[in-house]
Amino acid sequence: MRIRRTSIALAGASALALSLTACGTADVGGGGGGGEGGGEGGGDTITIGVKYDQPGLGLLEGDAPVGFDVDVATYIAGELGYSPDQIEWTEAASANRETFLQQGTVDMVVATYSITDERKNVVDFAGPYYVAQQDIIVASDSTDINGPEDLEGKVLCSASGSRSANNIVDSEEDGGLGIGAELREAGNYSECMQLLADGTVDAVTTDNTILAGFAAQNPESYRMVNNPFGEERYGVGLPKGSTEMCEQVNEAITKMWEEGKTLEYLDTAFGETGFAYAEEQPELDGCA
Repeated sequence: MRIRRTSIALAGASALALSLTACGTADVGGGGGGGEGGGEGGGDTITIGVKYDQPGLGLLEGDAPVGFDVDVATYIAGELGYSPDQIEWTEAASANRETFLQQGTVDMVVATYSITDERKNVVDFAGPYYVAQQDIIVASDSTDINGPEDLEGKVLCSASGSRSANNIVDSEEDGGLGIGAELREAGNYSECMQLLADGTVDAVTTDNTILAGFAAQNPESYRMVNNPFGEERYGVGLPKGSTEMCEQVNEAITKMWEEGKTLEYLDTAFGETGFAYAEEQPELDGCA
């Protein structure tokens, strides 16, 4: 997989704020897609769950979220026949994504939602639309953590509903690295970053896309280890049994990559951060 690395060093919060504002202006796709009841002037809406606390991906600014996932969701909705003003945004924290889909609170979730076999038991996924890697972020003055193996005996923050920390502490038999870090759970990654800032935890681990956004907000306080491991395959979460919708979303994802929109959205979100992002479309899963 080829990687595009921007040459600009980590920018401050003001630069990120400018890029995030631009993220909210994603071009809609074809606008004449096959979403049931959708389409311009149809009067219906589509409800999409995104993150509200992740810079560069899904961050609430004013009355609307902005970021890479928001741009992706807006494009997909356009291909399904929904204009931007027909989208209703809902905050979908890691802990409630499955519940929202099962209860019909949202029609889809585009929220750094990694595709796993466990989650496939209760929801459907289209995609992946992007493959991230896991990494670690520490305080800028921390010098003894440079990879997951250095987390032995350290306090590691885990966000509720996320499996990232388990990838480190679970045994190898259970798919983890078997590293003896102490887990401290927080409600979300914003809370994890606060715990890191006040010294309650030694490190935070999750997708490198998420960490890049936080690092760019305050580069003097945080240091990304930049020693990625594993893969996080971002999918579009759908209610169980949404085979037809899954196929339509996969078509939209392919078109988004072919038109160069995905790279445009990635550059808008992360171009000021020095984050190395993948520039090739990942292979799509089939729709069961």
